[in-house]
Amino acid sequence: MSYPPPTATGPKVIAAGLDLGGTKIEMQVFNADWQTLTKQRIATPDSYPELVAAIAELISQNVAADVPVGIGAAGLIDPQNGKVLAANFCATGHTLPDDINAATNLDVTYINDCRALALSEAVFGAGKGHKTVASVILGTGVGGGVAVNGVLPVGPTGTGGEFGHCAASAAIVAHYGLPVFPCGCGRTGCVETYISGPGLERLALALTGRAMTSHDIATARSTDVAQVWGAWCALTADALRNLILTLDPDVIVLGGGLSNIDGMIDDVLAATKSAQIGDFAIPPIVLAQGGDSSGARGAAWMAAQ
Repeated sequence: MSYPPPTATGPKVIAAGLDLGGTKIEMQVFNADWQTLTKQRIATPDSYPELVAAIAELISQNVAADVPVGIGAAGLIDPQNGKVLAANFCATGHTLPDDINAATNLDVTYINDCRALALSEAVFGAGKGHKTVASVILGTGVGGGVAVNGVLPVGPTGTGGEFGHCAASAAIVAHYGLPVFPCGCGRTGCVETYISGPGLERLALALTGRAMTSHDIATARSTDVAQVWGAWCALTADALRNLILTLDPDVIVLGGGLSNIDGMIDDVLAATKSAQIGDFAIPPIVLAQGGDSSGARGAAWMAAQ
């Protein structure tokens, strides 16, 4: 759904953010109180030229040239050459930020979508008031981010938070007799290939021989596909346990399409408690207050700083 941009006499536009993922692009325009003024969502194009054109059109249709614009996108930017590595949309090997800037004649802020989610939830959402906020997106892909005191730490490689491309637990994969799946990053056995939306569907095919959507699996998870859901929860919990052991965050915020599954958070919380070492506690694991598009607000906030 889209709405007309605010007029010159209407609410003041402070910034705009785009959430770019494997299946959709969502643009949000924010006022000075960081409330959403307008929102527009389109499907992610299948070709790179169409992708650049679609993003440029969204920006030109919704904001004036003097409004800061941030893009939170799945994948990574190589700081050495500015090229994208994206497992879930058609930008790998291209200098997407530069091409968007050229198409819009703007200086757009471009950050990873998971880091944008962490920033949004740390400043405005479920992580507000906490020192260390970790975020994990469970959607078309899997990734994460961390904000400390409302700021994103920046390292020299730009790869921090790519938990989805750590190896899945060999013990769990062997226990369920699962194959080792190839990943869009070029490696095999990444946890993303098991616990993303497409990964959940791969689990169903491997364990039941049936092609099912993630929605169908979630709906039937207490019946004949309970093993599929159990494998997904075990692999997801193991990834979150590794995150806890590495960062020891105050809170973990989950976003992405799979976070919308009713009851998912309770199942993941129970599995993560079981996966934790010894009798040690785990931090709260909560849903993003900004929903699965919270990253658009985080990208806008980053652009406005």
